[in-house]
Amino acid sequence: MNLPSIQAPSAVVMIRPHRFHPNPETAADNAFQCAAAATCSEAAQAIAETARDEVTQAAEALEHAGVRVHLFDDFGEHGTPDSVFPNNWFSTHAGGHVALYPMYSGNRRRERRPDVIDLLKTQYRVAEVIDFSVLEQDEVFLEGTGAMVLDHVTRVAYTARSRRADPAALERFCERFQYEPMCFDTAGADGKPIYHTNVMMSVATDFALIGLDVIPDATRRAEIRRRLEQSGRTVIGLEREQIGNFAGNAIELTANGARVLALSQRAYDCLSPEQRRLIERSAQLLPLNVPTIEMAGGSVRCMLAGIHLARRH
Repeated sequence: MNLPSIQAPSAVVMIRPHRFHPNPETAADNAFQCAAAATCSEAAQAIAETARDEVTQAAEALEHAGVRVHLFDDFGEHGTPDSVFPNNWFSTHAGGHVALYPMYSGNRRRERRPDVIDLLKTQYRVAEVIDFSVLEQDEVFLEGTGAMVLDHVTRVAYTARSRRADPAALERFCERFQYEPMCFDTAGADGKPIYHTNVMMSVATDFALIGLDVIPDATRRAEIRRRLEQSGRTVIGLEREQIGNFAGNAIELTANGARVLALSQRAYDCLSPEQRRLIERSAQLLPLNVPTIEMAGGSVRCMLAGIHLARRH
């Protein structure tokens, strides 16, 4: 548990929203999103305030556990209801690389913030920023580590096909960062493709959480399981109901030299005792209570943009 892991970053970026609400521009293909909207300004304000507090408390819990948190505020001046999910618009990589991604929804493109990139350049060793966001002009999208679940050890980019994970953009990313793309089709409870890979799959150092049942092709399902097992990981299968409760939307982090699995309280509660036991062989479970944030169709993994960069001294 105490061994360093390139899979588990020790620092994250979080965005604390002040005008949070479920995004109507993303509702069409996000079955995890709450369809109900606040019916009055008072209710909308209460939701926004609760979401803000949930992020504050989650950041404090992560810092208390030993994770370095860079917390930015978003006051909503630019109409960015999903800004709490920064992992979709940028990612960081060993060797000093930062990637910016093309976003499917117009209001999500406004989430990209120069001050976040400036902080990374100031406090970490950044050699280059690769900007894929220009692909938006051609209606080509790849929403970061929401669309891709990256195995940083064996260099595989697990990607569920959807309108938010275009094969052309994925190919560009994989060529630039030397990952092997491993694409597959999914079918959620509504029969439609799952909008982001990271709601049904999480790859940690010694295990992987994955909803294999949502992959309809039996041959591809077996290939993915085999690939994960060949990497030395224990495959922990998730039921459809567990995926719906965000059990797949988790991220392994390094905290004070040990590894933790950050996930929501809702996700933690739906795990079986055996699943928890398998996880705790190598990582301590760290549940965070974010029910209001989850109304937007994402959970803890989406809230945390891991920093895989060397720190400046």
